Amino acid sequence: MKDLSVLCGDALGLMTPLLLAAIGGLFTELAGMLNIALEGLITIGAFAAAAAVHAVSASPHFPAAGNGAAAVIALVAGSLAGGMVALGYGIGSQRLKANEFVAGLATNLLATGIVVALADRLLGNKGVVSLAIPGLARPLERTLGNMPFLGELLFRQDILTYASWFLVIVASFVITKSTFGLRLRASGSNPGALATLGRNPKRYRLVAVVLSGLACGLAGAALTVSLSAYVPDMSAGRGWIALVAIYLGGKKAGGVLAACFVFAFAESLSNYAQGVLRVPSDFILALPYAITLAALIGGAAWKRLRGGQIR
Repeated sequence: MKDLSVLCGDALGLMTPLLLAAIGGLFTELAGMLNIALEGLITIGAFAAAAAVHAVSASPHFPAAGNGAAAVIALVAGSLAGGMVALGYGIGSQRLKANEFVAGLATNLLATGIVVALADRLLGNKGVVSLAIPGLARPLERTLGNMPFLGELLFRQDILTYASWFLVIVASFVITKSTFGLRLRASGSNPGALATLGRNPKRYRLVAVVLSGLACGLAGAALTVSLSAYVPDMSAGRGWIALVAIYLGGKKAGGVLAACFVFAFAESLSNYAQGVLRVPSDFILALPYAITLAALIGGAAWKRLRGGQIR
């Protein structure tokens, strides 16, 4: 039972950047866009967070890292960087009428290239760079962290993990209950009807893209903060997995949360298995991606079965 609580507790922590990216991508998906730029936006957010902390920590006016200012700077910088890159992607695809798939692919390639080009100049190293970022606060650990099972599972998480859960609630309300959410969904499902109301569907799609960039940038910054370091290619396919989670979650915030937990649990299980199973590490590290592929195939097959297309 303790091992299960530890695995699930670790999964909830690992789920945070994946969930942030998936919720951001959910807005663009509902707006009728296939946003394959999630991976690149996470990469940009992670690098921007590292670059911002590295720059300000060299200043004599910067306060001690222990006060948490570094983590805040990293999260804000990563989110804003993701939003700005997403704005460029959105303008290219919505205003300049570039193909969405090509523009998204170009964003991913640009993110990879620009990070490599700037890492040595801004961070002084193209490899792993340690950063003076303290761990995020765990507000419930002292009071409730020692509870059997639930303490390890729920009450030892950091504040950003709790914030990501709150974001799911907010996103669900905005999408299903607000006027903005209704018009956003209409821009994807029935843009003609939205246009008859005097609203420009492309404007709502552009807003959705920027929201996805802010969320993905925050996801990348969360990776940097959690490691207190910048690691090349630290997005590690999370943008693609987030895209899968959107579809497996039925394009609903609650469903996306559940799908992200499944993938995060697979990653937690692979981390645990490295010290237990006597199999090549490459097979264990591939476990989350294998489960992602299996879930994608299984989800597609299930939808076809429910639709009566397979007899």
